[in-house]
Amino acid sequence: MSLTIGLTYDLRNDYLEKGFDEQTVAEFDSHETIDALDATIRSLGYRTDRIGSAWSLCRRLVDGQRWDLVFNIAEGLFGRSREAQVPAILELHQAPYTFSDPLVCAATLDKAVAKRLVRDAGLLTAGFAVAREPGDLAGVELAYPLFVKPLCEGTGKGIDERSRIDDAEQLKRRVRELLLRYHQPVLIEEFLPGREVTVGVLGTGRDARVLGTMEIELRDPSQGGIYSYDSKERCEQLVRYFPMEKGPLRERVETLALQSYLALECRDAGRVDIRLDRSGQPCFMEVNPLPGLHPSHSDLPMIATQEGMPYAELIGSIITSALARNRSSDATAVRKRSAAS
Repeated sequence: MSLTIGLTYDLRNDYLEKGFDEQTVAEFDSHETIDALDATIRSLGYRTDRIGSAWSLCRRLVDGQRWDLVFNIAEGLFGRSREAQVPAILELHQAPYTFSDPLVCAATLDKAVAKRLVRDAGLLTAGFAVAREPGDLAGVELAYPLFVKPLCEGTGKGIDERSRIDDAEQLKRRVRELLLRYHQPVLIEEFLPGREVTVGVLGTGRDARVLGTMEIELRDPSQGGIYSYDSKERCEQLVRYFPMEKGPLRERVETLALQSYLALECRDAGRVDIRLDRSGQPCFMEVNPLPGLHPSHSDLPMIATQEGMPYAELIGSIITSALARNRSSDATAVRKRSAAS
């Protein structure tokens, strides 16, 4: 009998119908993504069940429903731990699922926490500070130019041509704007002027490996090299994506990405964003432990395609990794019960 895989996700249209604006739900998935993911998982020989959001998951778990594995791409809506909500609910019910656990999902969504963990692992990341209120700026001792963005957002939300900061007055003005707009702290980083790349990683622990590296180049130089919310939303017109050329620099980039992924204890698959500093050294920016999975528009599937990995093989590798992890966990639990009895 084939395994049944439940799908947890946040559907963008559902939230738009409830009155949320486009930017608030920018990280959520389209019908096209869910349809492709569902069809692909079934093509691999599994049965599927569309669960939907965390609220739907809670109702169905209380009703006693269970699945052999939950393929989780739910982003959540409120709070800096929103990506941890579905994994935490599943762990409460001892239900196996794909991707990272609640601690990792929460720590990586808070960009400052992720940078501290990476820095403490001895890896390079730009100098940074966090402003929870305008008064915190008095203690910021970073070299201009700076770069500011909301602490716990994705999809480039809060990032535009005003994100690069050249003086204290500009910093104060922009931080106030972001605090008011996003109701969360602001991350302030020393600006990284070099090339931007994103690295796909597959697997868990000792089995983790780099899938490939994709470079991101804005077509319009007047955008100042800032990969903004607008450029991500209109990437077909504004952005050029291409494989980073092989060589020593790519090797350093991929080493940093894999080490960061491991230091943050990500699982099954993820994407690490890296940018070069003014001396050409790769610096960790952030990691996405719940990468987008639209077959042709999301970065991780795009990296897989450029490396010759079909979409079905990418999804299959994520499922295989998650099932192997959970079999290992089950075996450990059995050994512990046997030892205790």
